Amino acid sequence: MHRSKLIAFAAATSALLAVGLGGNAHAATPASGTAVISESNTFLQQAALSGIVAVPLPSATAAYSSSTGLSATFPVTGGTASLTVLYGSIQLGGSLLLVDAGTGRAVTFGQLAFDVDTFQITGVPQGSTTPVALLDPAGDLSVVPSGAVQTFQASDLDVDPAGAQYLDAQLRTGFFSGGQSVGSLTVNFTPAS
Repeated sequence: MHRSKLIAFAAATSALLAVGLGGNAHAATPASGTAVISESNTFLQQAALSGIVAVPLPSATAAYSSSTGLSATFPVTGGTASLTVLYGSIQLGGSLLLVDAGTGRAVTFGQLAFDVDTFQITGVPQGSTTPVALLDPAGDLSVVPSGAVQTFQASDLDVDPAGAQYLDAQLRTGFFSGGQSVGSLTVNFTPAS
């Protein structure tokens, strides 16, 4: 008798877990949003004069405005983060290609992420498994929640010292420096639910 109650309890628990987990897995909405890196006209001109070109690759998109410069929009593909309390990481789609026309060298970064814990945008160079810190939000920072959407804005976006060192070595240039202003950053993030 004891064994039959145990089997019935196990069956009922398994059924509840299957329904509960199955229902949540199908009803869950994945994390979504965008990260927009705006490259200022000043940085764009300095880079062009040095033969440096940065190109967002699919699924990222690019746009240009003569008043604000070049912008690259990277879709959010996942992540568990809260911009309002500054923790977690947000994964971004697309990749970023940097080319030095003078040296003929190029490097592509995939697995892009906004690491909220370290306050860095990171990317994994093609052929590697180790992320490189590329950019650091700086300047005036704000986080504005609106319903489920969290919007983070940084009025300045600087080259990370580790990213500058990596890029200079890979592209064989001396263009990049830690703290070099690139532009600004806006992240719109809706956590998974």
